Amino acid sequence: MLKRIALIAIAFLLTAATAFATVTNVVKTTVDEVIKIVSDDELKKKSNEQRRRAAIKKSISVIFDNQEMAKQSLGKHWNKLKPAEQKQFAELFSNLLENSYAGKIESYNNEKIVYTKETVDGDHAVVKSKVITARQDEYTLDYRLIKTANDKWMVYDLVIEGISLVSNYRTQFNKIISTSGYQTLVKKLQTKNKEIRM
Repeated sequence: MLKRIALIAIAFLLTAATAFATVTNVVKTTVDEVIKIVSDDELKKKSNEQRRRAAIKKSISVIFDNQEMAKQSLGKHWNKLKPAEQKQFAELFSNLLENSYAGKIESYNNEKIVYTKETVDGDHAVVKSKVITARQDEYTLDYRLIKTANDKWMVYDLVIEGISLVSNYRTQFNKIISTSGYQTLVKKLQTKNKEIRM
């Protein structure tokens, strides 16, 4: 009986270890790929900015669930939109997120990224990491992931120094919609996306 319990416990630990490696590796693989892009001397050149941005966006699109992030950032207002409006908003939000992320990651300067912990709870997971600068300053960066219908782990939120990116956007978006209406938010996002690309 004890032997059987021990075998079950070992099987559980192996399964947990595999799950840990799998979810963490999903994040790490993409982050490593993006760092490789922004560290490439050829792609760093001003003349290759479009190529660099396209490569970054392609890499992060594999792991970022833009539809889910857009939905959560809009909160209660999402279900009030027609399918075509949801699609438009998801595209605008995706462009905003990708351009903002690309703009920040391009300033990468050999910071060290350490993955500290992972928690899996059913279809949700959190991968905790910290970024250590050359001056030994540290800040936390946590990835919240959800398992999709095809068993793929996708990021639906980033928590930087304890502040949720999605919650932050939701507060801003709700304020704009409540005071000026949804169409004003759309126009602001369109303008913001143009500014970021310039």
